Amino acid sequence: MAAGGDWWYLGVDLSTQQVKGMVIDDNLNVIHETNVKFDDDLPEFGTQNGVQVQSDKLTITTPVLLWVKALDLLLERMKAANLDFSKLKSLSGSGQQHGSVYWKEGANQTLKNMTADRSLHQILESSFSVKDSPVWMDSSTTEECRQLEKCAGGPQKLADITGSRAYERFTGNQIAKINKKYPEEYKKTERISLVSSFVASIFLGNYAAIDYSDGSGMNLMDIRAHEWSQQCLNACAPGLKEKLGDPLPSHSILGSISPYFVKRFGFSSECKVIAFTGDNPASLAGMRLQQGDIAVSLGTSDTVFLWIEDPRPTLQGHIFCNPVKSNAYMALICFKNGSLTRERIRDESGSVSWDGFTKAMKATSPGNDGNLGFYFDVMEITPSAIGVHRFNGQNCKVSEFSKEIEVRAVVESQALAKRAYAEKLGYKVCFGRCVQCPSVHHRHSQFSLPGMCLQSKTWSGSSFGPVVCKFRENGSITKAGREPHL
Repeated sequence: MAAGGDWWYLGVDLSTQQVKGMVIDDNLNVIHETNVKFDDDLPEFGTQNGVQVQSDKLTITTPVLLWVKALDLLLERMKAANLDFSKLKSLSGSGQQHGSVYWKEGANQTLKNMTADRSLHQILESSFSVKDSPVWMDSSTTEECRQLEKCAGGPQKLADITGSRAYERFTGNQIAKINKKYPEEYKKTERISLVSSFVASIFLGNYAAIDYSDGSGMNLMDIRAHEWSQQCLNACAPGLKEKLGDPLPSHSILGSISPYFVKRFGFSSECKVIAFTGDNPASLAGMRLQQGDIAVSLGTSDTVFLWIEDPRPTLQGHIFCNPVKSNAYMALICFKNGSLTRERIRDESGSVSWDGFTKAMKATSPGNDGNLGFYFDVMEITPSAIGVHRFNGQNCKVSEFSKEIEVRAVVESQALAKRAYAEKLGYKVCFGRCVQCPSVHHRHSQFSLPGMCLQSKTWSGSSFGPVVCKFRENGSITKAGREPHL
């Protein structure tokens, strides 16, 4: 067991294509990292990019036993690297949002009585009533979405209750489909977990509660009351409240780790399991966002994260319960036309490189002399629109811009869209409290929101949870992180 001041903390992130483990120490230094890539390390499950696309091209799932076996492999790799599990004071983590796991009747007893001489995969192979878990990429539940919105009084009414209109990937609609298409499997289901609470359940050796933040991405939770909406539950499936259990705050201590991990891997019996949450809420927490902050993740699709206190749900974007402060909220907005659109404009402008792109942008002044463009190469989510539309300083539509004006137009229009939709959801601009999250497209993250954002050194979202336990009494658990910097 570790001496005082020598404790470590484990974060586990189960994403679409891999599961990753990260260990940090009291000073937030990374001690160890390990991952398991589903396609490469577990080819027997036949996934592509971590999922299986069914014949209708709409139903997209992942075998739940793949995730179980991946956890086996992850822990074995840590053990092979001589990681001292006894120094772990707590663990937590994150999971891909919206995915669901269906535990069969009797599975909780299996969790409580796991024997250390067998792998997790061997112990749990018969514990699931639905073998293939729906994941966030699934879009097969349009009928269920329309039914849920109808029962709630319309899409805006549903958004007012749950923070979002009905979306095919959201868990409530997936559950409704399971109940309709596989009624016997649903009846045999003892507990329904999100991906996050599923992983927590394994480490806990007991069913883990769904946390407020990840639970608010299901179209089932009343985000203001922090409890399941009976109206939404009734619209989806019978007996659903009992199958979900009561949700709890995202930084709750669930209990001590299962004796299975103490005996098989050498964890301390005092190691605590902190509630797991979704990957998006974990990102907000890991970036230390506070009221007035905004984070922009730049990728194939751009994503905006916001800390808000007074949410105003709309038909675009999502409002979730805040993972750090239970009586606050977070907003998430996705924009489909992201890096590929910027890259197209870069190439067509003859800039060749991002340095050239930046040089072209600096040749024009902020505001672009009133020239404004809208660039939707593919059907946009926010708003629902497609095509390229340019307007000059006299508000007349034009067919083309000079390359310098075009470059600034795409940057400014994307930045303005992010701000406009953020404000619709309740964001209030606080100058000097703005954070940008660089993505894999790091080079062009430097110019994409000029003058609006700060750069930030961030934690891995999966490693934020364990530190909550250490710093939860500091007044603000985000004090544990590093300050954003210019």
